[in-house]
Amino acid sequence: MSSQKLNLLGWTCPVPLQNYPTIVMGHGAGGKMMADLIQHLFAAAFDNDLLAQMGDATALDLPPGQAAFTTDSFVVSPLFFPGGDIGELAVNGTVNDLAMRAARPLVLSAGFILEEGLPMETLGRIAASMAAACKKVGVKIATGDTKVVQKGHGDGVYINTSGIGVIPKGVSVTPDRGRPGDALLVSGSIGDHGIAIMSVREGLTFQTEIQSDTAPLNGLVDAMLDVTKDIHCLRDATRGGLAAVLNELALASKVGIEFDEKKVPIRAEVNAACEMLGLDPFYVANEGKLVAIVPPEHAEAILAAMRAHPQGRDAALIGELVAEHPGLVTSRTSIGGKRVVDLPAGELLPRIC
Repeated sequence: MSSQKLNLLGWTCPVPLQNYPTIVMGHGAGGKMMADLIQHLFAAAFDNDLLAQMGDATALDLPPGQAAFTTDSFVVSPLFFPGGDIGELAVNGTVNDLAMRAARPLVLSAGFILEEGLPMETLGRIAASMAAACKKVGVKIATGDTKVVQKGHGDGVYINTSGIGVIPKGVSVTPDRGRPGDALLVSGSIGDHGIAIMSVREGLTFQTEIQSDTAPLNGLVDAMLDVTKDIHCLRDATRGGLAAVLNELALASKVGIEFDEKKVPIRAEVNAACEMLGLDPFYVANEGKLVAIVPPEHAEAILAAMRAHPQGRDAALIGELVAEHPGLVTSRTSIGGKRVVDLPAGELLPRIC
């Protein structure tokens, strides 16, 4: 292997990086050390023709159509957790934000805030994970930025990713398109990501390890669009979980939403962990699940397409939109009663993404 290339898997790196096993302030100072970090770690991991331009901005050729643009920042703690890590999460999270507008992701940017003292091997693992996630989706990291803060002023690494995608012609997926009578679908079991993070923090162990559901959802959305372009709303149920997303959609569309709690897929171990921690699973974050609002005449066909896709095997039809109580979400409980499912009052699970 060339001395200019970085083997992230075996961590056989060029001398300039071997000389500094941890991040130091010089790696963000704009000089030779920063150039070495960019050339031998980031450029080697994310190698592609767009990033190779290495200018202050990257020139892009975009396909015709309406562009979608999004940005997100990731501060999850711990950096590595069952089923994923901050690097994979940063790619999937931004890809999914694009997918929720039915946009096909094209390029990402990546901004790193590194804390002095971060092991270079840790950063290499994160970069390798991001590169693998990009390859899986088929997107390129086209540009980036690196800053270093003093020890004690960060938490290892924070990542910001922005993304650009193109919305297919004839598709309009927005939060305000829900109509009374529309069907409410969820793509799979909820609460996995938040409980995976909390299980690590609290030292909880289960017979079956709870893993994060972090995953790209653009392929699942494409499968749904193959059934019909007439999908009204899509949202990924991240912070605040299913409850927060449903409330946001009810308010945006000025409709009521009703769902049956027994129809919402929840893993037994996640349910047990929520009971131990005093959490409501409907408020626990996900990183690989979406909520869809679709016309009732297409609901069964879309549900079948979701269940045929790896990211939608456990998809379920859980409720509907109603004209009554606009802006309010209610659920039918397991004992047959009804309750209001409101927005969460505070941050239930900090630092989960």
